[in-house]
Amino acid sequence: MRQLTLASASFDKHSKQTRRAKFLAEMDQVVPWREMCAVVEPFYPRAGNGRPPIGLERMLRLHLLQHWFNLSDPAAEEALYDSLSMRRFVGIDLGREPVPDETTILNFRHLLERHDLGKLLFDRVNQHLASRGLKVAGGTIVDATIIAAPSSTKNEAKARDPEMHQTRKGQQWYFGMKLHIGVDSQTKLIHSMETTAANMHDAKVLGELLHGDETRVYGDQAYRGQKDVIRDHAPNARDFTNQRYRHRGIVDEVERGKNLLVIKRVFGFAKVRYRGLAKNTHRLWVSCGLANLFIVRHRLLRA
Repeated sequence: MRQLTLASASFDKHSKQTRRAKFLAEMDQVVPWREMCAVVEPFYPRAGNGRPPIGLERMLRLHLLQHWFNLSDPAAEEALYDSLSMRRFVGIDLGREPVPDETTILNFRHLLERHDLGKLLFDRVNQHLASRGLKVAGGTIVDATIIAAPSSTKNEAKARDPEMHQTRKGQQWYFGMKLHIGVDSQTKLIHSMETTAANMHDAKVLGELLHGDETRVYGDQAYRGQKDVIRDHAPNARDFTNQRYRHRGIVDEVERGKNLLVIKRVFGFAKVRYRGLAKNTHRLWVSCGLANLFIVRHRLLRA
C-alpha cells in the first residue's frame, strides 16, 4: 500500500467517524469488487500508445458513489475534491493525482450504458449473494413505485420527455416512469425488475416479475384478479395478492416496501436524472443491485 501524502493525511486532534465514512467503510467490505470489475473489464479501454486509462476499479467505485449519493457527473467531481472520505473510498490522493474530471466520469457512465452492463452487474451481485447463502426462495412480493420526471416544457426541446407519461394516484397526478420489482419474501432481495411509463398498470408486468419457482405470490390490491397470470408464469404458486404479507405469523407491511424505500430515499432516486427510459433503467439495475447489498450488509459483515 502506498504511503499517504500530506494531502490525504489527517492531523486533526478532534475528529470522529461520520455516518458517510461509516457507510462507505461498510460498503467497501460488502461490494464484490473483483466480480463487478470482471463484468466491465472486456469493454474497458486498455493501455496503448496514448494516455493510459484510469484504473477500472477506481472508476467503478466513483460510479457507485454517484448512485449512493445521487450525484451528477460534475457534482461527483466536486464531491471528491470536497470530501476526504469519498477520496479515500475511491483511492485518490490529491498529493499525487487529480480527481477524474466530469468528462471522464461521463464517458465511463456512457460505456456502461452503451454495452447494457447494468443488468449484468445486477446479476453478478445476486450471484455473489447466492454464493453466501442468500438465495431466492419460494415467495415473491411484487411492488411498484412512481419515479417523477420534470413536467416542464422549459427546456431545449420545448417538450416533456415523450417516454414519460402522466398518471393519477389517489387524488394526485404524477408525471414520470414506474419501477416494478419482484422481491424474495424471506431474504428481501430484489430478483427481478421492469420499468415502464408511469401510466402502465402494475398488473400488466406481473408475469415479468416472477422467476417461475414461486410457491406464494404477495402483492397489494393493484395485482388482484391475476390468478391466470400467476398460474401461467409460476404454476406452483398460490395467489396471496391483495392480502397483507405474513412471515412467521407477523404482518410485514414495512418489509414489503423496504427495497423501494432504499432506492428512493436512501439513494435519492425519487426523480429521474436523464431523459428517456433506457438510461434511467440502466441506472435502476445498478441501484437494485446496490440496494440488495445495502439491505443485507450487516449479515455479510458478520459472516
